[in-house]
Amino acid sequence: MTIADLGEFGFIAEIAAALPRGPRTIVGIGDDAAVVTAPDGRVVATTDLLVEGRHFRRDWSGPADVGAKAAARNLADVAAMGAVPVCLLVGFGAPGDLPLAWARELVAGIAAECARAGATVVGGDTSGAEAIVLAVTALGDLAGRDPVTRAGARPGDVLAIAGVLGDSAAGLALLEAGLAGPASLIAAHQRPRPPYAAGPEAARLGATAMIDVSDGLLADAGHVAEASGVLIDIDAALLPGGADLAAAAAALGRPGPLDWVLTGGEDHAFAATFPAGISLPARWTVAGRVRDGQGVYLNGQAYAGTAGWNHFDR
Repeated sequence: MTIADLGEFGFIAEIAAALPRGPRTIVGIGDDAAVVTAPDGRVVATTDLLVEGRHFRRDWSGPADVGAKAAARNLADVAAMGAVPVCLLVGFGAPGDLPLAWARELVAGIAAECARAGATVVGGDTSGAEAIVLAVTALGDLAGRDPVTRAGARPGDVLAIAGVLGDSAAGLALLEAGLAGPASLIAAHQRPRPPYAAGPEAARLGATAMIDVSDGLLADAGHVAEASGVLIDIDAALLPGGADLAAAAAALGRPGPLDWVLTGGEDHAFAATFPAGISLPARWTVAGRVRDGQGVYLNGQAYAGTAGWNHFDR
């Protein structure tokens, strides 16, 4: 059975039956629009695209992985503003001959990642398309706090990281080389696991700026530096990393994993700046300083290589 056999409304009905209604959902899937509560009076909103052949390959990622990644990319952006993720709206385009079982597993992956973040799906749309496309919108609640933007970093702040860096890029390199491991890195590429709770936590701790590391640490720290009008100096020796990254670099004949850590995207770690002297929870690793100036340095020097992912490179 294909997705075309079931039809748009049949598939949407299946989604409605499969996904639990969130505690803030007044009207869920099945009407012209959803209605959700917004206790704060402000709503954090973001949207993102996932395109087959560009962001995932079906021979490398299962449908549940694709769904989880589509959800994670957006839920992480909400958390990086210091908000609590509340819900998703999912636009789904696919060829009419796509097996219905594949689409159902995709939905299960979205639901599983929403459960990790404490969110749900409240609506969306489906359409025929030449390749699979997911357009996801996420909404979040600031819970009375001010949003943590990219523009608040100040000289004297520290830069800290929550989550992993480089694992997804290493996993992609392993897949491209036809290697099967380390399996943890391939899994990180297929299904990133953002530390959602770290976003609102950073806001409560007084973070001055924050960003979801989706394009690479150097590139995304650059966005914070530009928005804040400061220089961010990253200390490579302080960056998080693990034995699996070193093993992958050795397997691929690379001198080391630092390039993945600095420029690899799609791990969806959080990079935040905090006032100096603040006591940070264990999940946060101090990895640099904010100084007077402009741009991003590595170990006190300008970085000469490519800083990260370019969305329009082919």
